[in-house]
Amino acid sequence: MDYDFKVKLTGERERVEDLFEYEGCKVGRGTYGHVYKAKRKDGKDDKDYALKQIEGTGISMSACREIALLRELKHPNVISLQKVFLSHADRKVWLLFDYAEHDLWHIIKFHRASKANKKPLQLPRGMVKSLLYQILDGIHYLHANWVLHRDLKPANILVMGEGPERGRVKIDIWAIGCIFAELLTSEPIFHCRQEDIKTSNPYHHDQLDRIFNVMGFPADKDWEDIKKMPEHSTLMKDFRRNTYTNCSLIKYMEKHKVKPDSKAFHLLQKLLTMDPIRRITSEQAMQDPYFLEEPLPTSDVFAGCQIPYPKREFLTEEEPEDKKNQQQQGNNHTNGAGHTGNPDNSHAQGPPLKKVRVVPPTTTSSGLIMTSDYQVTHVNINLYLCFLFFKNRLDNYLSIAHQPQKMMLVQFFMLVT
Repeated sequence: MDYDFKVKLTGERERVEDLFEYEGCKVGRGTYGHVYKAKRKDGKDDKDYALKQIEGTGISMSACREIALLRELKHPNVISLQKVFLSHADRKVWLLFDYAEHDLWHIIKFHRASKANKKPLQLPRGMVKSLLYQILDGIHYLHANWVLHRDLKPANILVMGEGPERGRVKIDIWAIGCIFAELLTSEPIFHCRQEDIKTSNPYHHDQLDRIFNVMGFPADKDWEDIKKMPEHSTLMKDFRRNTYTNCSLIKYMEKHKVKPDSKAFHLLQKLLTMDPIRRITSEQAMQDPYFLEEPLPTSDVFAGCQIPYPKREFLTEEEPEDKKNQQQQGNNHTNGAGHTGNPDNSHAQGPPLKKVRVVPPTTTSSGLIMTSDYQVTHVNINLYLCFLFFKNRLDNYLSIAHQPQKMMLVQFFMLVT
């Protein structure tokens, strides 16, 4: 090993702490790591940036997957990765993004608080429509490029603040239906207690009970393939159809003053169809008559809105805020229900044990800003096995490789994962 070269390379590597001011500006925390609001120290621009420090040391497989996808995905409604920093001193990985002042969870929380204070403030109709359209457009782009999001929930849907990107959403279909219902009512549609991951149940019983209490128990004619599900016999023992005879989405939404003859309700029904084969696609949803009536969707979701939504607050090191709250909201706000073994997937999967069907990619229109946690639905298996074999050597190699070689190797691994 050329020790002098290693020292020289380390000295030339750009360091986050030299380029950005972010101390005391933490705005998020979770199992993924920490997020800071940052500004450039050199004053080249006055933009706000988001610095995400990935939890752990070195380049993990999940970090490689995240970086790989964010480097390849380019869409107005998918969050843009500006740069990656590797800190040699503490072996930390930092990701630089444009800063989003708001997220959908805090916006809905603002309206929920207004209802609790007896001063109800409804989300503007045009804002709801613009948010939904941009979410659908971003998801359609991901699906067209063989990517599943896996963790759609209000907290993961960012909305830009000031600047040219103001009011643009950054971000599968069942989860979008849950988010749409929450935008219309300011309440999580399938709220239930968090699942105990230590249990061996094939599905989240309380979550399914909540879904059936809102939607009613699925009739055989509405979901013929439910009988083919591995745990169907167990399901029929645990839940009695006649318990949910008087339950329906119409009755639930009428309680929240959403008319069953409105175009918004008709679209919601299509998004929350229990049979995944009959459920509407993101492309079909974007062509729904709901988006053709006034007010029309806009690229700035805040257009014409005078509501003073609060900005993000900085967290102290002692605050356990994000990890606990976001886990709760993740399970309670957009849960689709009863997916076996991985509660995170319940947001995207919908009713129990929905199987993902891979279809050829299609063309897409323009359109939302989404946070990460994606899954590629296909991969060159030979390259992937090579990646697994060499991955544990990657960190050491990056610290000593010549710059052109390093860049070529990094790009290779980004594409493979």
